[in-house]
Amino acid sequence: MQERQAGQDYFRTLLRTVAGQAFSAAGYQLQDAPLQWAGGLYRFVKIFPAGFAALIDFQVLVYSDTAWAAGAPSRFKVQLTRSPDRRASGSGATGYVTRGLSQLVVEDFGVAILPAADHWWRFHDTESLGAALAEAGHLVVGYGMPWLAGELLPPADANASELA
Repeated sequence: MQERQAGQDYFRTLLRTVAGQAFSAAGYQLQDAPLQWAGGLYRFVKIFPAGFAALIDFQVLVYSDTAWAAGAPSRFKVQLTRSPDRRASGSGATGYVTRGLSQLVVEDFGVAILPAADHWWRFHDTESLGAALAEAGHLVVGYGMPWLAGELLPPADANASELA
C-alpha cells in the first residue's frame, strides 16, 4: 500500500508540473482532497459565473514496479463534468453532464487521435508518464475546457442547436 501511495503522490506531482500551470491559467484549481488523492482521484475545479462548476478528474491506477515488470503498466483516464454549482442555487445553471475525455474527442468530435473512445493513458516510468500527461493535457485544453464552458460543441450538437 505504501508503494502505491508513493506512486500516486508522484503522479500528482507530475500532473501539477506538466498540466498545472495551463489549468491554473484557465481558472482551474486542483482540489485539496487527500482522501480522494489516496484513492487516485485528482480533481481540477472551475466555478463559472453562469452558476455551474466544471470538473476535470484524473483517475489513476498505480501499479508497483513488480507489476510493471510483469507487463502491467500503470494507467489513468480523464473524466469531464459540468454540473450546477450548489452555491449558486436558483441561478438557472445548466444540467449535469459528464463525458470521458477520450469519448469526447474520438466519438463526439470524430478526431481519431487516440486508439479508442474508452482510452486509458498508460505509463511505466517518468518519461512515459510525462508524455501521457502532456497528451491528455493538450486534449483537455483544446477540447475539454471549451466543451465544459459551452464554447465548443461537437458537430452533432452544433447541428441540433442550429435547428432549434
